[in-house]
Amino acid sequence: MTPDRDSSSPGDLHQAPGSAPASASATPPRDSSISAHKRPADLPDVPPWAAQLAELYFSGTTAAFLLHGNTYDLFRIGRGAEGRFGVLAEFLAEQLFGRWSLVLHYDLGRGLRALAGRDEQRLKDMVTLANKRLGDLSALSKDPAATFALLDRFVRQNIMAPEEERLSLAVIMEQSSYIFPSGEPGRQSLQSSSQLVTMLNWAMSPHVKRLNMAFVMVDEKLADVSDRLAGNPHVATIEVPLPDEKERDSFIRATIGDAPIDTFSDFGAAQLAALTAGISLTDLNVLVQSARESGKRLDATVFRALKKRLLERQCRGLLEFIEPRWTLDTVVGHDAAKQRLRDDAALLKRGALDTLPMGYLLCGPVGTGKSFLAQCVSGEIGVPCVILKNFRSKYVGETEGNLERVLSVLRAMGPVVVVVDEADAALGSREQSGDSGTSSRVFGMIAAQMGDTQYRGRIIWMLLTARPDLLPIDLKRQGRAEVHIPLFYPTDESEIRQMFVILAKKLGSRVAIEDVPPIPQRGHLSGADIEGMVGRAWRTSLLAGADHITREALAEVVSQFMPSTQGLERELQETAAILECTDRQFLPPAILKTATAEGGRAALQSRLTALKHIVKEL
Repeated sequence: MTPDRDSSSPGDLHQAPGSAPASASATPPRDSSISAHKRPADLPDVPPWAAQLAELYFSGTTAAFLLHGNTYDLFRIGRGAEGRFGVLAEFLAEQLFGRWSLVLHYDLGRGLRALAGRDEQRLKDMVTLANKRLGDLSALSKDPAATFALLDRFVRQNIMAPEEERLSLAVIMEQSSYIFPSGEPGRQSLQSSSQLVTMLNWAMSPHVKRLNMAFVMVDEKLADVSDRLAGNPHVATIEVPLPDEKERDSFIRATIGDAPIDTFSDFGAAQLAALTAGISLTDLNVLVQSARESGKRLDATVFRALKKRLLERQCRGLLEFIEPRWTLDTVVGHDAAKQRLRDDAALLKRGALDTLPMGYLLCGPVGTGKSFLAQCVSGEIGVPCVILKNFRSKYVGETEGNLERVLSVLRAMGPVVVVVDEADAALGSREQSGDSGTSSRVFGMIAAQMGDTQYRGRIIWMLLTARPDLLPIDLKRQGRAEVHIPLFYPTDESEIRQMFVILAKKLGSRVAIEDVPPIPQRGHLSGADIEGMVGRAWRTSLLAGADHITREALAEVVSQFMPSTQGLERELQETAAILECTDRQFLPPAILKTATAEGGRAALQSRLTALKHIVKEL
């Protein structure tokens, strides 16, 4: 008969208060009632992911765990003045399995070894016990085949041993993607397949689940680990997130110690903790120590530059961080859309997150200022703005791993505005084929994140596209990109003249509104066209020795400028934007009259279909 899992030995997480540590050579007396009633709320202060691991272990439903995400970071070990920060393996060995008989660590570089953290006596006891029950680990080959054979023999012997001779065993396997690599069954080497099957046998064994045995696999990228392992119902897959504000504050205070922070920083510890969302403790240490050691004071300018560099490095260049320089006051026209966005910004500042949309879809012909509007929204709200760059890779599994990392940073950063330009091409679709299912998986990951309502108001998606008809309906439905705002070429004379003034300011120059000449191309100029003309006039003015855009230079440029002749493509993009609009007030009066007339939408839909055929044939 196999007894229930021992609840009094799995370490500091559920050691009864005041009880003595278990001997390294024997399993403490078993008390299954504690296992049934002891919950993570009764445990020492540990991160939520560690509490989740403990919860699952206590339930007796699993003995195998796969940790992924922020696994290279630092973690608090111990409490109070005795606490310190260490790597994940040390945290597991000391904090979660601190009173277990034997904690073993394995990776391909160092092989199998005992791991006790900083407790030298415990390490000596473990080595003695390991030599007695498994053999001399220092003489064991690093080869996983030999290691897994040895561990499998020990697991079977521990199951069959008399109760008083059973050991509590935790095995920590780092860089697990090299041990259980992703790949299709049948295409893996025999050794990799054997290791995977052995691990699954341990995970599924009811005898292992009842005893004090746990297997913890660790890898930064879940996509790099075998799907057979990550998706097995007997293996608990747990994401280790980036640190929250409380953890960052604790780390900053522990790092600076008794030294006054105002000697090298304009920010207090609490301010730094609040401002460094999305940064790992490892990078936070770089930020603090570089300011302390370099003598360069951590003021607002230095902080922004360091934070941007650290975040982009953490995202491996997959996100570009933008410092918004403009607000919606800079945007000319689109009054109804601006009012809606201003109202949402005000609600966000008030904390009324449940009233906000999950995201926005900005659509319209090329050059209508979609990217500029998105950045102005970020400036209006006063939150960071990031641009999602190309995260796709030619290597199998790398694309999903890249996106996994990006999403983990975004979840930790919130609130943040995420701009996805050319969204119809960047995000893929559920039906896309020819890439071994990569696009379908990427689409599923993004759709799931966009629809996760716990991040409403924290991750604000801005999907930009000139062809919203090509964007999968799953992404632009209500509950994801909920508010669809169409943008069109300006047609009002005063609005166009105002755009010249604003865009001159954007380019670092100025022009008086009375110096803007009549515009013969009215109705055929995009915002990009106008910005291009302003840039040319500014260049001509500089060459003439002026310090601003002159009336003569601008008039010459306007008279010579020839707008694009891509009329059918523009009509197609405008028609798609009209049909995509979710609120009548976003449409200009002339377009609204056409769209809301009897049979208007049906006629627009027919025209869109015809335009697609015509453009495709050209």
